[in-house]
Amino acid sequence: MSVSHRVVSTSPTSLTRRLLAGAATALCLAVVAPTLAHASPAHPKIGFSIDDLRLERWGHDRDYFVAAAKKLGATVNVQSADANESRQTAQVENLISRGMDVIVIVPFNGKVLANAISEAKQAGIKVISYDRLILDSDIDAYISFDNVRVGHMQAQGVVNAAPTGNYYLLGGAPTDNNAKLLREGQMEVLKPLVDSGKIKIVGSQWVKEWSATEALSITENALTANNNKIDGIVASNDALAGGAIQALAAQGLAGKTAVSGQDADLAAAQRIEKGTQTMTVYKPLKLIASTAAQMAVDLARGKTPAYTSKMNNGMKEVNTILLTPIALTKSNISRLVTDGYFTQAQIDAK
Repeated sequence: MSVSHRVVSTSPTSLTRRLLAGAATALCLAVVAPTLAHASPAHPKIGFSIDDLRLERWGHDRDYFVAAAKKLGATVNVQSADANESRQTAQVENLISRGMDVIVIVPFNGKVLANAISEAKQAGIKVISYDRLILDSDIDAYISFDNVRVGHMQAQGVVNAAPTGNYYLLGGAPTDNNAKLLREGQMEVLKPLVDSGKIKIVGSQWVKEWSATEALSITENALTANNNKIDGIVASNDALAGGAIQALAAQGLAGKTAVSGQDADLAAAQRIEKGTQTMTVYKPLKLIASTAAQMAVDLARGKTPAYTSKMNNGMKEVNTILLTPIALTKSNISRLVTDGYFTQAQIDAK
């Protein structure tokens, strides 16, 4: 039996041609591979990593953001970290692996995402910090309401209702940079009154994870320590306000002690209507979500968003859009109905 052999040339010229062809193919693949993971500019892919969708506020942000992004031709992949920093890091890494063009992040802990964001940037993915500033990281943009202004409104709302007396400060989560900005704004109002002796701050505490349950416990202890003599509670959001008011109600003080809030949650609107919560700060979520969606699509398409300022996050001056919040009391709580945020029947709890 004869065996035929096919002789392959290994001459220098032939070998060189084959090596050059292989190198060209590899170079082509190296150039093409990253872009294959991303969508076309007409249909960007956006990842939206949210701190905790179990909180009412973030569900509204998600719905408004997704609707606005879809109108702009984008698709959105939403993830909830459920207030777990390691879970959020893993979710951001998952969004990177799935080839998002832009990742929008509401950070649970703004101090721990630097490595994940570095991976995103290496993959050519733009990163937007939403509502809360991500610190010490190479983010591309930040969008929020003016949180110092929010804090100013909260303190002023309590002062308007209780211009003198004992105050307690319920701060937000220590992992949330916004909590510090809120306190800065609050103290702009309160410090001159403390210095003049009109008010006395009898205590303050940060509340981990913005927990209403913890706010309830803290307020109970504060009332006990001060023989129920607390005239104003500057609560940094509506969840904390709800916990504080539950403690006040147990002592017959609901509606007598002024309490601030933030986010215009339905329960807060109902409490304001009933007179047990003094005010809340309304941050029109449709505005921030739709503006953020436009920002994300612009970045995906290589356009420059309409930034209003810059914010230093410890690494860089970040291009920023800051929106204007609105203080709501019983006199103008109907703004939520006018904006289609709630119906009057919902606020009236009917």
